[in-house]
Amino acid sequence: MNSLDLIDSFSEFKQMKNIDRPTMMKVLEDVFRTLLRKKYGDADNFDIIVNTDKGDLEIWHRREIVADEAVENPITQIGITEAKSLEADFEVGEETYEKIELESFGRRAILAARQTLASRVGDLEKDEVFKKYKDRIGEIISAEVYQVWKKEILLLDEEGNELLLPKSEQIKTDFFKKGETVRAVVRKVELRNGTPFIILSRTDNAFLAKLLEQEVPEIFDGLIVVKNIVREPGEKAKVVVESFDDRIDPVGACVGVKGSRIHGIVRELKNENIDIINHTNNLSLMVQRALAPAKITSIDIDQENKRISVYLKPDQVSLAIGKRGVNIKLASRLVAFEIDVYRENEEGSEEEYDIDLDEFSDEIDGWMIDELKKIGCDTARSVLALNDEELVRRTDLEEETIKEIRKILQSEFQDEEKSKS
Repeated sequence: MNSLDLIDSFSEFKQMKNIDRPTMMKVLEDVFRTLLRKKYGDADNFDIIVNTDKGDLEIWHRREIVADEAVENPITQIGITEAKSLEADFEVGEETYEKIELESFGRRAILAARQTLASRVGDLEKDEVFKKYKDRIGEIISAEVYQVWKKEILLLDEEGNELLLPKSEQIKTDFFKKGETVRAVVRKVELRNGTPFIILSRTDNAFLAKLLEQEVPEIFDGLIVVKNIVREPGEKAKVVVESFDDRIDPVGACVGVKGSRIHGIVRELKNENIDIINHTNNLSLMVQRALAPAKITSIDIDQENKRISVYLKPDQVSLAIGKRGVNIKLASRLVAFEIDVYRENEEGSEEEYDIDLDEFSDEIDGWMIDELKKIGCDTARSVLALNDEELVRRTDLEEETIKEIRKILQSEFQDEEKSKS
């Protein structure tokens, strides 16, 4: 390797976008001062001039001119006779500057310098990337899909830095192809063996919070604050907001005229249904708002056991529970209480909740649900109240199909019992 190879290396390194000029100059100087110390034992009398624009450097050996017989250290001193051979008008007491050619270090030393430089610059780049994204945790960024793997997606930002979007941080219906631009929030930044790992997320609550901040100026300006968010990513979310200005309706501001503000967020989140709720310190009122659109008849709050019993009319139960129980699950997380749902019969006495058969449309075919409705079974418990023989006799469904339907319906109530215990 000759000096030109090393200069080419510097030309490459100077293009590193994440490293500022003073830092780059210091790294180059440190590398060559190490070389000088190895060769001469001392580097104090050497000046290293780095040109980061051109990507090259010069090394000058500075020595004091003394009488020939007074030379004690040839590294720091030069005799007058030798000095005059460099320039005839030199005098004792002046200094000489001699350029050190890179070739004088030898091929092996230059190769070691290049490797050391590459290693130092690489470490600096990693450190800069780590610091950059450590300060951006909780912010939304856009990146391009570079490679799609089974458990994660590799993305590149505008500077070519690698970012990871794990499968667990993707919405279930997310599907990205190479070259596609993805928006996500920076969830965490880790250093593993000196290498920064930037983990993105589309399921984190911070993603929805930042989307709202971008779409709703009042949130960005601090006039409306997001108090709490609970999500089932891709399915449903509940967002509690509060206004510091009595003239501003926080719910209306977030939704926008004809849903203009919220629609863009819903599309970004793959049609995630978003409920915007006005904040209140009244727990009972918050439960009612959290379970909307269901209308609650009465509420019993057990502060000691952190449980709330809500009683509704039969036609309101399925609305409160929601599809696959998502609505009540999110409401429970929102108020930090376990919510138990009961329905009242016509006489006003309560009984355990029931679920409309239509809520199982994603697991049970529509024509099967219609068959059950023909015989007056429009809820899960009304089906479970009849035995298999009765259901086979009264419908056009086969016994095996009936058993599968019963299994699906029973599992829903078993899950609810587990959550209560």
